[in-house]
Amino acid sequence: MTGDPAVVLLSGGLDSTTVLAIARSEGYVPYALSFSYGQRHSIELEAAKRVAEALGVARHVVADIDLRVFGGSALTDEISVPHHNNADDLTDEIPVTYVPARNTIFLSYALAWAEVLGSSDVFIGVNALDYSGYPDCRPEYIRAYQQMADLATKAGVEGRQHLRIHAPLIELTKAQIIRRGVALGVDYSLTHSCYDPDPDGRACGTCDSCLLRRRGFAEVGLEDPALIAAPGRAG
Repeated sequence: MTGDPAVVLLSGGLDSTTVLAIARSEGYVPYALSFSYGQRHSIELEAAKRVAEALGVARHVVADIDLRVFGGSALTDEISVPHHNNADDLTDEIPVTYVPARNTIFLSYALAWAEVLGSSDVFIGVNALDYSGYPDCRPEYIRAYQQMADLATKAGVEGRQHLRIHAPLIELTKAQIIRRGVALGVDYSLTHSCYDPDPDGRACGTCDSCLLRRRGFAEVGLEDPALIAAPGRAG
């Protein structure tokens, strides 16, 4: 691989996989960073491994942290994941699947690795349109974090690092994200987005993430190759 190194936050979901493909298409050498943070949908890490191998990365690191010690989210605590009949039922309220400060924590790990790699580039798949209302997915949050990051590292203070947080999906709809990924040859059957998969890892089809993903594929006129509901579950 040739090109500048970049840290790419990779959950194994649709958005982060598309971002990895974008980073590669722009000539960066991607270093994929995933997290085992106590999430109930830890099967996403298997997807992240598949994606990293298929798309090609210089290295794939899975950082082990445990946000269950704080809880406060349906993804890390004994709180039920909400389910709905369709995406139109979703509201503007911040849902219980919000994990407190998750993107701030993830970006801090990415910043640390970028400094070690001599990189000024971090890619993240946040989206401010077809998303679930998370405060750490907004453009103003990304701008603020980038400003802070330049003050936070030795490399930044010495002028060797001027962090750029790339959020290429932030103003795209889910359908536009899928079109971009398809154009780049992304195989979405490798990905996993469900917040509440069954014991066999099959998507529920009715959580916020599944519904937004399904609507995006429908708007593009495609079937989601990864959204297969388990027997007896809505999907």
